[in-house]
Amino acid sequence: MASDSWSDQKMLGWFGGPGFSGEIAALQDHLGMPALLTVLVMVAEFCGSLGVLAGFLTRASALGIGAVMVGAIFLVHTPFGFFMNWFGTQKGEGFEYHLLVIGIVLALVIRGGGSWSVDHFVWRRQPHPV
Repeated sequence: MASDSWSDQKMLGWFGGPGFSGEIAALQDHLGMPALLTVLVMVAEFCGSLGVLAGFLTRASALGIGAVMVGAIFLVHTPFGFFMNWFGTQKGEGFEYHLLVIGIVLALVIRGGGSWSVDHFVWRRQPHPV
């Protein structure tokens, strides 16, 4: 299914991915997902991953990724159980990985991007003139 491809494949169609319109059609066909929700998922995955990587709008970026992971668990991966398909014996992937990502997301939402993030340099407290 097209929703298992990486975010650049979904958004931009790189490396043989479905691209923007192909991903919208795939999620409408397979999950009955409205086009607007599919666009929000693609933006959260693509921009969220770049935001977390750079530490820019870290909490919002992580929250978007977390929402996508929760949706993926309930819409796609729950029927296949907890464990990933390490040995190719299942018909699909479980939600083990998605729970890991949700844990990371929770840490980023609570603590932020840290002292090396763009957020830290943009939002650090400036001394107030007296």
